[in-house]
Amino acid sequence: MTAVTSKKAAWLALVIGGVMETIWAVAMKFSEGFTNIPYAIVTIAFILISLVFLSKGIEGGIPIGTAYAVWVGIGAVGSVIAGIALLGDPAGLVQMLFIIMIIAGIIGLQITSGKKEEDNS
Repeated sequence: MTAVTSKKAAWLALVIGGVMETIWAVAMKFSEGFTNIPYAIVTIAFILISLVFLSKGIEGGIPIGTAYAVWVGIGAVGSVIAGIALLGDPAGLVQMLFIIMIIAGIIGLQITSGKKEEDNS
């Protein structure tokens, strides 16, 4: 039972880390090349927080490749959505199709991440 809870906690940490990645990416845009000091500080702080949560996901047993791909994918999707909502970035149909593909990849990696362990049990 502990392994399941621990694995769930690892995935939660990874999701939180991906969201934190979105925050630092947006803050970096607002930092204007790190010349706007408050946003530069927020960027650096959230980079570190995001990396800590990525590390927790890996420590929780998520394979490194899966963890990194999911972390980056969540950050990428979040950054695109934030760019559309906050910065007026384009949101064309083809772009949304590719975002859906990234989300499908994240879900697929999550679903299949423990298959080798289960097959060997």
